[in-house]
Amino acid sequence: MKYIFCSLPVLFFFATEIQAQSTFFTPQQRDSIHKHYLDAATRYHYFAPEWGQALDSGLALLPQDATMWQLRGMPLFKQRKYEAGMVYLDKAVAYNPAEYLDYRAFIKCIFQKSYVAAIADFKEAQRARYHSGVMDHPYNFYLGLCYLQLNQYDSARAYFRQCVDNWQQSGTEAPLHCLYPFYLGIVDYEQGKYTEALNHFTHSLLLYQQFSDAGYYQALCLQRLQRTAEAKAAMQKAHDDFKQGYTIPEDNQIYEMYPYQVSAFMYPREDKK
Repeated sequence: MKYIFCSLPVLFFFATEIQAQSTFFTPQQRDSIHKHYLDAATRYHYFAPEWGQALDSGLALLPQDATMWQLRGMPLFKQRKYEAGMVYLDKAVAYNPAEYLDYRAFIKCIFQKSYVAAIADFKEAQRARYHSGVMDHPYNFYLGLCYLQLNQYDSARAYFRQCVDNWQQSGTEAPLHCLYPFYLGIVDYEQGKYTEALNHFTHSLLLYQQFSDAGYYQALCLQRLQRTAEAKAAMQKAHDDFKQGYTIPEDNQIYEMYPYQVSAFMYPREDKK
């Protein structure tokens, strides 16, 4: 492990001797060390080796700092080094489950695709009532994704339906998120309920008019319902929107495909009818 030691008053005079003894520091000193090494890390892109080196140095002094453990592992997940990243994230959860348990559940669901393990973490977070959601969505949304990917469609539908019901009951003026009807449509499509699925995809498109993934599955439903001309037009629009970059509206989709996200190869070739 390579350490980056920078000048701070007195704190690092015996740094190598006390690297695992953060109890020697006052709360003010811990805050200062924490800020110092986070600032040192964030001078670099998180894929740069200096990012990890700075956080390693901070963790040598504050081995129970959950935030630095989480930030140390984060780039590894974005590089698809899931098992290596989980070593660090497990430490973050051990030292601060209230802050990082649901984040680990999110990582297991979207990045690592360990759905059974993600369900266990989300349900534990629900029992503990740490938060109501993570990464802009309620826990039920991710539970729905997990059950969808395990082919447990009735459970997936129930969780996605709860997302819609909770939005309706909240009385908020914010629009329903387009992914909730989209994934309800996916569940119905997988179970051969093409009319119901079509309604959900159409609803999703009303919320996000250039949502190419919803348009793609809308076209498949129309084709299944033998509405061929409409299906062709819907598929063409979906493909046009896709080529312009309109897809799953989630920040992390640049790193990981979301369930049922459409790829270029899934569209019909333009030289074929």
